[in-house]
Amino acid sequence: MRIETTDEFDAWLDKLKNGKDRAKIISRIRQCDIAGKPVGDINTVGEGVAELRFHFGPGYRVYFAQKGDILMLLLAGGTKRGQQADIDHAHSLLKQLKEEHQW
Repeated sequence: MRIETTDEFDAWLDKLKNGKDRAKIISRIRQCDIAGKPVGDINTVGEGVAELRFHFGPGYRVYFAQKGDILMLLLAGGTKRGQQADIDHAHSLLKQLKEEHQW
């Protein structure tokens, strides 16, 4: 599985203050890469977007889209507290990428 990220996702991950939490998130993404599919606690959130759910810290979420077994695009990240706004934003990002023929 090829995993790509948006600039927005990269910025979100870089801004995480807790280095241990960042390392756990990166580890899970690597596990997805090794397994060739999303692994762990996953939930679909509509419009072609799903979330990787993390049960530590503030309840991190990583929003992604997938095309078969080939590509997992990490759109954005957030926490349980801002979940609905983050989901709406991930939907908007994916829609924009599709309109620009980047997805």
